[in-house]
Amino acid sequence: MSVHVYVKKDNSPKKKAINYFSYFSLIVGVLLLFWSFYPILSFEIYSRLFLKKNLKTPVPNLDSPASLSEASTILGVFNIFSNNLRDYTKASLWFPSVSQTGSMSTLSVKEYTLSIPRLNIKDAKVVVGGEDLSKSLIHYLPRSLPGEYGNVAIFGHSTLPQLYSPKDYKSIFTYLSSLETGDVIRVKIGDLKYEYQVYDMFVVDPDEISVLEQQKNGSFLTLITCVPPGTYLERLVIKAKLRLL
Repeated sequence: MSVHVYVKKDNSPKKKAINYFSYFSLIVGVLLLFWSFYPILSFEIYSRLFLKKNLKTPVPNLDSPASLSEASTILGVFNIFSNNLRDYTKASLWFPSVSQTGSMSTLSVKEYTLSIPRLNIKDAKVVVGGEDLSKSLIHYLPRSLPGEYGNVAIFGHSTLPQLYSPKDYKSIFTYLSSLETGDVIRVKIGDLKYEYQVYDMFVVDPDEISVLEQQKNGSFLTLITCVPPGTYLERLVIKAKLRLL
């Protein structure tokens, strides 16, 4: 029976270098994971504590909202796993249960600009009835123009905050959740200028298409982007109303 056990330690420089490199790789990996997932987790916490509980404009979870009863599914039932591989720079994929049939714009105006001072967004291009969110903001399913009675829905892409640039349309709406009640959104169509004021903010699922409904009791602007940042699971909705100057 042995009384002592001898364990040989390898203190060679090569062994130490391998150990240090392993620890360094582990730390870097943890930091990268934190860097990637922190914005997603923080937004989820923020939205659950403040956005959904403070919902002032209830969005009915209906299969066929009254004014959109003709909408039919053309891309199948929304499923986050089956849709994650789709190209979400295409506006038509954001609300998959909305029919795209006959959605071509008949409005004479084909594009205009939008500015949001709080987000340092200045004269961003909005294409009426467009599709490619990597090149502009999109005025989705256009039925009316800013300044007119109705609801103008504008889509904008978002990404992880670390990749944000106010001049890059693939990340332009990343900080949309930073807007507050009373913030100003400016729209310019030719020589005409309109100013909208934010009054509500909430999060919906991609099948809650009632946010796209027309409202004829005023002139409304609805800004929409995907959340949490860097994902396509839900839609952040900002509601604004025309401000009388």
